[in-house]
Amino acid sequence: MDLKHVLKRGALLAAANWPVVAIQFIAETTFQVLLAVPVIGAAVLVAILLGADLADLLRGSLRDVFTTVASALLSEPVALVAFVTAFSVVLFGGSALMFIVKGGTVEVLLAAHRDTGAIEREPLTLNVLRQAGRFTLERFMGGCWRLHRPYLILGLALMVVYGATTLAYIAFVYYGYQVVEGRALILGWTVIAALSAAVLVAAITLVNFLYLLMQVAIAVEGVGVTAAPRAVARFVRAEFRELASVFLIVFGLVVAAMLASALAWSGVGLIAFVPLVGLAVFPLQLAALAVRGLVFQYLGLTALGAYVALYVGYAARSGRTVVVSTGVSAASVRA
Repeated sequence: MDLKHVLKRGALLAAANWPVVAIQFIAETTFQVLLAVPVIGAAVLVAILLGADLADLLRGSLRDVFTTVASALLSEPVALVAFVTAFSVVLFGGSALMFIVKGGTVEVLLAAHRDTGAIEREPLTLNVLRQAGRFTLERFMGGCWRLHRPYLILGLALMVVYGATTLAYIAFVYYGYQVVEGRALILGWTVIAALSAAVLVAAITLVNFLYLLMQVAIAVEGVGVTAAPRAVARFVRAEFRELASVFLIVFGLVVAAMLASALAWSGVGLIAFVPLVGLAVFPLQLAALAVRGLVFQYLGLTALGAYVALYVGYAARSGRTVVVSTGVSAASVRA
């Protein structure tokens, strides 16, 4: 299967099973709302008890608000510990929800790929899409149940990697700045710090890519978390060119979608300055956020569908065991 057909198959499988796109979007939105609750609550508390300006506390992204509130609570250690604890509980609980939901999503796409013919080579019609639809609530919940344990362990490992990488970056920037402070090297260090931020983003992107491939390996072969890295390493060696091509194309589409979203958001923002018409900005912003979220979820599931197709094909050629799941039960067969 060439690159064009792999991507087209992934896109068609994601479109045919659109409920999983909506479920992923709802789960991520719920996660973000849950994260905002302790942060906004702490900001209100800081504004009441410490007399800070609530508008200043809530300025910027959620990460900026978290940093501002935590800085304001440094003088109140008990309140700071309570705030960090509450945020951590929501973070881990919401992350667990995302990890479990992903199991159902992978299960549905795997079933759609297994049961659907070569739709990427057929004319695009609604009937073709209906044939590729394999979403049922039973199958989705069965996937959540079958994969919940390895996906939770894998997700916790991902969070540890995130934390270690971020702490290493912060330590590098902080101590490096302390060393060059007041010297002529400060300008050069600013450039190095910017480059290190780019390296951090690239490293996190690579980690996310490998994390997604391990999810696919666990779902397709039924291997454990400890065996998943070896399975992925074999898969990457066998299908490196196709994987790299799919990754780069989807990454380019995501960047293009982000730029288009930023332009649309700035255009909506200009409406706010128009008398009376500016009242329509809020629902327009909500609609723009919903469309943006659904588009990004669809692109992500398109990539996931392509990776599933590549992995199942690789397993078939190498004679590896493939897990066949029906509803809440699963069995292993030789590919």
